[in-house]
Amino acid sequence: MANISSTPMEHDARVLNASGQPHMHPGEIAIGVIIGRTSEFFDFFVYAIASVLVFPATIFPYVDRLTGTLLSFAIFALAFVARPIGSLIFLALDRHFGRGTKLTIALFLLGSSTVSIAFLPTYAEVGGLAALLLSVFRIGQGVALGGAWDGLASLLALNVPDNKRGWYAMIPQLGAPLGLIVASGLFAFFLVSLSSADFLDWGWRYPFFVAFALNVVALFARLRIVVTPEYEAAFKSLELQPSRVTATLKSDGWNIVIGAFAPLASFALFHMVTVFPLSWVVLFTTETAPRFLVIEIVGAIVGICAMVGSGYLADRFGRRWVLGGSAAAIAVYSGFAPQLLDTGEIGAAAFMVVGFILLGLSFGQSSGAVASSFSQTSRYTGSALTSDLAWLFGAGFAPLAALLLATHLGLLAAGLYLLSGAIGTIVALGVNRNLAQRTD
Repeated sequence: MANISSTPMEHDARVLNASGQPHMHPGEIAIGVIIGRTSEFFDFFVYAIASVLVFPATIFPYVDRLTGTLLSFAIFALAFVARPIGSLIFLALDRHFGRGTKLTIALFLLGSSTVSIAFLPTYAEVGGLAALLLSVFRIGQGVALGGAWDGLASLLALNVPDNKRGWYAMIPQLGAPLGLIVASGLFAFFLVSLSSADFLDWGWRYPFFVAFALNVVALFARLRIVVTPEYEAAFKSLELQPSRVTATLKSDGWNIVIGAFAPLASFALFHMVTVFPLSWVVLFTTETAPRFLVIEIVGAIVGICAMVGSGYLADRFGRRWVLGGSAAAIAVYSGFAPQLLDTGEIGAAAFMVVGFILLGLSFGQSSGAVASSFSQTSRYTGSALTSDLAWLFGAGFAPLAALLLATHLGLLAAGLYLLSGAIGTIVALGVNRNLAQRTD
C-alpha cells in the first residue's frame, strides 16, 4: 500500500500528529470514530427528514402526499443499493493508493453529493429532472458511504482489554443518536422559525450545508489518526488491510451472510423509530412535525443511555446474550408498539421512548457482531461488506416497506416487518454459535 501524503489536508494531519504525543490510546481512536460516525449519520438523517417534510412537496407535487413520500423513500433506498458498489470501488483504491487517499475521496464525494442536494431545483423549475438529479445525488451518497469505511472500529476492537470489548464496541454506535439529535434539532428550528413557504423555498437547504461542513471536520479528524506511522503499523501488524473481495468471499462468504443477518433486528428497528414514525404522524395524525422532532430528540437521548448500558451488559454477560435478548424484546415490541402511533401524543412518545431503549441495547452491540467472526486477514474487507449488506437488508427499504404495509394493511403489518428482522437475528445467532461471543 502506498504511504504518500495525497492531499494538503492529509499533510496537515501528519504535521499535527508529529507535534503531539507519539502514541494514541483507544480513547483517542474512539473520538475519531465518534466524529466520523456522527457526520455520516447526520447526512443520513438530514436526507431522511427531508424525504418526509420536503421532497413530497417540492419534487413530487404532482401526486398526493402519501405517494410523494413513498417515491421519496424509494429514492432514499438507492443509497443502500449503491453502498456495496462503493465498497468495491474504494477497497480497490485503498489497495493501490492507501487508506488516506481513499478516505479523502470518499468523504469529499459524500460532502459534494450532500451539498448538491442543497442546490436541488424543484419540480416547478425543471420538471421531472428534479427527481432524476435527486436520485443521482443519493446514489453518490451511497457510493461514498461505502468508501468511508476506515477500519477504525475494527482497530479499536482489537486494541482494548478483553473485559472492555462490549464497552468499546458501543462507542462507534453513538454517532447514530448524536447525528439524529443535531439533524432533528436543525429541522425543528427552521420549521418553527420560518413560514411554511419560506421553509420549502430555502430553509430546508441549510441542514445540507451544515452536513458538508461536518464532513470536512470529520475528514480531518479521521485522517489525523489513519495516516500516522503508529496506526499504519498497527493496521499492518493486525492485518487490517484491504483484501481482495473475491478472496474474502471465497474464504469468509458464510460469515459475511451470517454477519449481515446478526444485527438485522437493530437495523430494522433503527428506521422504525426514526424515519417511519415521522412519516406516519405527518401523514395520518394531528401531531405537528416540529413537536414530533423534539420527541425524536428525547428518544435519541434515551437511546444514548441505553447504548451505554449495552456496553456494560455485554462485558458482564456476553454480546450474544445482549443481541439475543434485545432481539426477543424487539419481537414482543413489534406486536403492540406500532399501534401506539395512532393513540395521540402520549402513545407516540411511548412508542419512541421504548423503541429507543431497545434500539440502544441492540444497536449498541451490532458493530461488534459484524466483525466478530472474521479472521484478521479478512476482517477489514469482510466487515465492510457485511455492514453494507446488513444495512441493505435490514434498513434500506424499511421506511418504504413499513409505510406501504401500514397504509394498506394497518400498523400491525408494519410491526410484522420489524418482527422479521428480530427473527433474522435470532436465527443468525442460533446458526453460528460462535458469533458475537464476549471473547471474540
